[in-house]
Amino acid sequence: MYKRLWRNKNIRYYLLAGGISRLGDVLSGMAFLFLAYDLTGSNLHTTGMAMAETLPYLLFGLIGGVMADWLPKKKLLVYLDLARIPFILSIVFLHYMDTLTYTYLLIVSFLIQSIGCFFNPTHRSVLPSITTEEERTNANSLYDTLTRGVTVLSPFITLWLLNTFGAIHFFTLDAITYAVSAFFIFKIHLKDPKPLVNKTIRGVSRSILEFTSWAKAHSTVRQLFIFTFVTVFFNTWVWEVGLLLALSEISEQSEELYSILQGVFGGVVIFTNIVLPYLIKRMTLRLYLIGVLIWGTGITYYGLLYDIKHFFIGCAIVGIGLPIAGLARVYLLQTLVPEEKMGRAFSSNAVLLYFSNTISLGVYGFLVMFISIQHLMIGSGLLILILSIGALLIKTVNPAKFCWRLPIHFFK
Repeated sequence: MYKRLWRNKNIRYYLLAGGISRLGDVLSGMAFLFLAYDLTGSNLHTTGMAMAETLPYLLFGLIGGVMADWLPKKKLLVYLDLARIPFILSIVFLHYMDTLTYTYLLIVSFLIQSIGCFFNPTHRSVLPSITTEEERTNANSLYDTLTRGVTVLSPFITLWLLNTFGAIHFFTLDAITYAVSAFFIFKIHLKDPKPLVNKTIRGVSRSILEFTSWAKAHSTVRQLFIFTFVTVFFNTWVWEVGLLLALSEISEQSEELYSILQGVFGGVVIFTNIVLPYLIKRMTLRLYLIGVLIWGTGITYYGLLYDIKHFFIGCAIVGIGLPIAGLARVYLLQTLVPEEKMGRAFSSNAVLLYFSNTISLGVYGFLVMFISIQHLMIGSGLLILILSIGALLIKTVNPAKFCWRLPIHFFK
């Protein structure tokens, strides 16, 4: 099954471009934080650098989706990849000239992520154009497996670079990955339609409002966005911050354990991604909710038992549920959204994710001053379970009320 997909040149080039670009993104993301701390020695400034990596998606995410729908996708992706190279290499140049400043680093980080606001929805919206509906589940699984595998391997590459060339050459490698990604995208045979649209500033806002109205009227897409926003809100702090803080309460080796947990989680996600297409023929909103249910079960498990070994088991359970929900979400967007709206669909999804992440970190950062980490974990897991179980029960008892009209063919 995967061999047949890999023999398709368009899919192969698409996957290679996505994987190599993801590697560069991970390395440069860490390098920006490393250099920010080296230059300032300030936790506040380092946090500011992290915000510079997320703020562009809230500002330009929706506009990036419009451009993905308006412009020729192949040319846009190649130009965006090439445009990032001089920005990245300028950091290396200024470093060796001993003139690199935190302010310049902040500006480049903001610009790189802003370009990503246009690149990411465009890249995601290409896959439906080079696959059939029957191939889409397998292709999404292979793509997610490849990008997740790169994330799992990145710590080893990080250690190698730190011990040989130094953190500054994270950016050198990042520039190379952008060039390689542009080459692979250029090799993809893609015929872009030429939509007739009003390409003005007013046209951008109209295009965003048009998709918003369409999404509100499409019950499945609307529910998908709502469930994603709520689930990510309850998960973000618990996963990104809560686990690390919980480990620091239990063990003096919290950072090492957290890294190992992430590795175990990544391994389970990769395994789930590989196996899932053999079991699932067509993905639906019901399957998405089942993935969310498993996801919430994992969080509730390690929240209730609150012990190192149970953190590993709980993270493994999350590693099963999260990719099921993620792959179902991507498949539904690729299947239900018209091609001329695909870019706006993925950019809207990204904006909702980043917005939910930001709110989650702020709200939970306040709540943790009054509520214990364990209780926040338990509460978050239970709320995710209530959300998913309630939605599944509504569908079972009264499908018409839930407006589910997708054919359900789960298994081959």
